[in-house]
Amino acid sequence: MSGAHQVESFLEMLAAERGSARNTLLAYRADLEDFAGFCARHGRAVTAADADLLRAWLRGLAASGLSARTQARRLSAIRQFHRFLAREGIRADDPTELLDSPRLPASLPKALTEAEVEALIAAAAGLPGGRGATAAAAVELLYCSGLRASELVSLPAGALRAEEGLVAVRGKGGKERLVPVSARARDLALAARKEAAARAGPRGQRWLFPSRAAAGHMPRQSLALLLKEAAVAAGLDPARVSPHVLRHSFASHLLARGADLRSLQVLLGHADIATTQIYTKVLEGRLKALVEAHHPLARPKADAGRRGVAPAADLG
Repeated sequence: MSGAHQVESFLEMLAAERGSARNTLLAYRADLEDFAGFCARHGRAVTAADADLLRAWLRGLAASGLSARTQARRLSAIRQFHRFLAREGIRADDPTELLDSPRLPASLPKALTEAEVEALIAAAAGLPGGRGATAAAAVELLYCSGLRASELVSLPAGALRAEEGLVAVRGKGGKERLVPVSARARDLALAARKEAAARAGPRGQRWLFPSRAAAGHMPRQSLALLLKEAAVAAGLDPARVSPHVLRHSFASHLLARGADLRSLQVLLGHADIATTQIYTKVLEGRLKALVEAHHPLARPKADAGRRGVAPAADLG
C-alpha cells in the first residue's frame, strides 16, 4: 500500500471511528500532504520518516514563521498518523514519541467576572419579545454547564428533565459526557422552548432551541448575535461576550472556587489534560492569594508586630 493510500485510510478512520468533522479532515489532509512533500524532497516515503527527519520538518515550520500553536497543530496530525501506522502494524515504531511539542505561549482566558455574568443574565431576560427568554436560557446554560455553542444549539427537546441534574451532551468527535444543569437554567430553557416551538414549525420540534433555520435549531451565528445584544443591554463591551467566553468563565470561576483540573477536564470534554492546563494560571493566582492571606510570614509587618512576632524581613 502506498503512502497516499495510507493517508486515505487514516482519514477514513478519523471519519468512521471518531466522527471527525469535514473541516478537521481537510486540515489533517493538508498537514499530511505538506509533510509527505517534505519527505519526498528528502528521498523518503511519508511512512518511513525517522525522528531526525521529523525534527528537521519542525525546524522548517518554525523557520517559515508559523506560530507555535500552528506548529503544534500540525505535529498533532503527524503524531496521530504515526500512531495509526503503528496500530495497523504498518510500522513497528512511532518516531513521534521522541519529539517535544513546540512551547505554546501562555494565554489566559478572557473570562467575565461573576458580577458581569449576573448582569448579562438579567439584561438578556429583559430583551423584547421571545428573544429575552431564549437569551437568558442560553446564557444560563452556557455558564452553568460549560457547553460549547454547537453543543448548546443541538440539544434535543427532551434533553432536560425535571428530575435530573445532569444532561448528556455529544461533543467533539461524537464523544458523550454528562454536564450539570441548574434548576434555574432548566426552567428558563423549558419556558423559552415553549415560546419558540410554536413559531419554529414542525422541523424545530426536535430541538431545545427550535428555529425555522434549515437545521431546525438555532444556528450558532444567531446565538452569538443574541449574546452580543444582551451584552449591549447589560452595558458590557459586546466584543467581550460570546459562547466561548462564557465557557471560559464557567471554567475559571469553578477553578477559582476550588475545583481541580481533572474534574474540569471531564466537565469541559477535553480529550487531553494539556488542553485544560491553560487554566493553571487561574489556579496559580488562587494559591498565591491563599498563601498571602493565611501564611504567617506573608502577613504585613504591622500585623506581625501586634502579635509580638518579629517581621519576616527581620528574622535572623
